[in-house]
Amino acid sequence: MNTLTVTQVNRFLKSLVDGDGRLRDIYIAGEISDFSRSARTGHLFFSLKDESSSIKAVMFAGAARNLKFMPGDGMRVIIRGQVTVYDATGQCQLYAQDIQPDGVGALAAAYEQLKERLAAEGLFDRERKRPIPVCPSRIGVVTSPSGAALQDILRIVGRRWPICEVVVCGAQVQGGAAPAQLIAALNTLNLLNACDVIIIGRGGGSMEDLWSFNDERLCRAVAASKIPVVSAVGHETDFTLCDFAADKRASTPSVAAELCTPDTPGLLDSLRSYNSYFIQKAAGTVEYYRQSLDLLTKSPPLSDRGAYLKLRREKVDELTVKLEDLIKRRLDGYRTELALAAGKLDVLNPLKALSRGYAVVYHEGKAVRDLAQLEEGEEVLIQVEKGKRAAKLL
Repeated sequence: MNTLTVTQVNRFLKSLVDGDGRLRDIYIAGEISDFSRSARTGHLFFSLKDESSSIKAVMFAGAARNLKFMPGDGMRVIIRGQVTVYDATGQCQLYAQDIQPDGVGALAAAYEQLKERLAAEGLFDRERKRPIPVCPSRIGVVTSPSGAALQDILRIVGRRWPICEVVVCGAQVQGGAAPAQLIAALNTLNLLNACDVIIIGRGGGSMEDLWSFNDERLCRAVAASKIPVVSAVGHETDFTLCDFAADKRASTPSVAAELCTPDTPGLLDSLRSYNSYFIQKAAGTVEYYRQSLDLLTKSPPLSDRGAYLKLRREKVDELTVKLEDLIKRRLDGYRTELALAAGKLDVLNPLKALSRGYAVVYHEGKAVRDLAQLEEGEEVLIQVEKGKRAAKLL
């Protein structure tokens, strides 16, 4: 009798399963239950079940890091992976490589999870929103080149702001390749600084159709754009995460085109109103100064020049009299001061003493003050009030 060990049996079963190429890369749909995540390794462990069966599943941390949402119990999903046998228990197990929500309920749960996480990071904060240019010279559009959204945008821009140039950067707007293409288009417009504002969006559709605009990488690219972004995805009731990350959300692509352009007829009406206002203002100013000039010309100086000149002459005569009186009083004062100074000077005049019989003796041009300085026989000069005479000392 050939006896096998449990390990041998399990390995044989594993080889049978692994050798079947039909189980190597499969898509399997079901509902998640018994979900858990290892805090130490980051691996995900759960069961995938339908109405009558279940299979154990694991997703290793490397693959789990690429998930756009966190799975949970009761969530219907589609898993891409490989079925194999776990040697240690002989249990059939699904190794998940990718997990996608299956159905609106699962999509909504994934949407809310990612929305909460990005909001917690501040990606949707109002403070980081930038204003949309009022009169852009170029508008960038990221959408499907063949979609109705682009035609709506071109029609609205052409009607409202025909001098504006529209720069189209085409991309798929749904499907697995859409997020990468949308991101590439955004980055291209930023790299080339090709426009003043970017409209990114598409027409309406189901939640699955719009799901590309809930991609985390796209939301981060929209938030990181150096050029202001207007998100216009779907219809008025559709909200995507791209709407929250953008600087402005528009309910439709047509509304986005209106938000990014001024209303040319309305602008012309405003200009006409301003023109009328300034014309009226200028006319009022001219009339004000005309009336002021009329009042000025009717005032006494201009209306009766003779009377005005007579009044001015009388004023000049009055001032002349005052000036002459002031000059006379000043001169009288100066004469008095001069007389007093002359009297003081006369008192100090040495010749005044000569009139009283005194004489001045000079020797060698100097007045003699001490006779002891002179010797007999020296000649001197004697000055009296009326004349001079030479003399010789005896």
